[in-house]
Amino acid sequence: CGSAVAAHWYARRTHAVPIQGVPAVAMLAVTSEGRQSAAVAQGGAKKAKPQGKFDLKPPKGTRDFYPEDMRLQSWLFGHFRRVAAEFGFEEYDAPVVENEDLYIRKAGEEVSQQLYNFEDKGGRALSLRPEMTPSLARMVLAKRGGLPATLKWFSIPQCWRYERMTRGRRREHYQWNMDIWGVEGVEAEAECLAAMVKLMSDMGLTSEDVGIKINNRKILTELMGSLGIPEEKFAPTCVLIDKLEKVPVEA
Repeated sequence: CGSAVAAHWYARRTHAVPIQGVPAVAMLAVTSEGRQSAAVAQGGAKKAKPQGKFDLKPPKGTRDFYPEDMRLQSWLFGHFRRVAAEFGFEEYDAPVVENEDLYIRKAGEEVSQQLYNFEDKGGRALSLRPEMTPSLARMVLAKRGGLPATLKWFSIPQCWRYERMTRGRRREHYQWNMDIWGVEGVEAEAECLAAMVKLMSDMGLTSEDVGIKINNRKILTELMGSLGIPEEKFAPTCVLIDKLEKVPVEA
């Protein structure tokens, strides 16, 4: 987990973007009519006109990780991995790019509306992963019959959602996932909660600093039914409830 830094040149419209300290004659632009030098036009030697300053900011909703940021991330992720190992979890990962169909849900589901989706050069509909659970399910089903009856896996994926940004909430993030398969009772939930408490305790956090909230869709279903909310409105209502503490009420 981490971020890679790459330096590259790119052409905007039909002209290469000048980079400070790099001669203009070293940059080429490709047009629909064929190749031509950005520094030499067909009518003679001409310098390409600047098309604006090179944007040094990362794409909106994303961030750079400088060495001091990576030190902090490595420290935090190290705690994630150590606690997960202490509780017997194994780490896994999956491609950050998945087939779009993996995330398409019924109308009203928030994740379907927030996909960073695109079509590749082969015409395949793809998406950056907005969450890890669908990839986990795909992996388990792909090896059904070849895996133990009970699985304890964890991951620290980078996820992407094209959503409204608020303070401390961007369009890409990392999260610590702990999943237990093959346990029907509440023991799995209890173990995950215990791991969370252990992590925060080891980091010096107490109940005065953080709190744990437990969600149960069955309770929500009963509550919304008693309030007269129709079943077809269940999904969008859950989205609104989830957003109450994340975005301003006026939004």
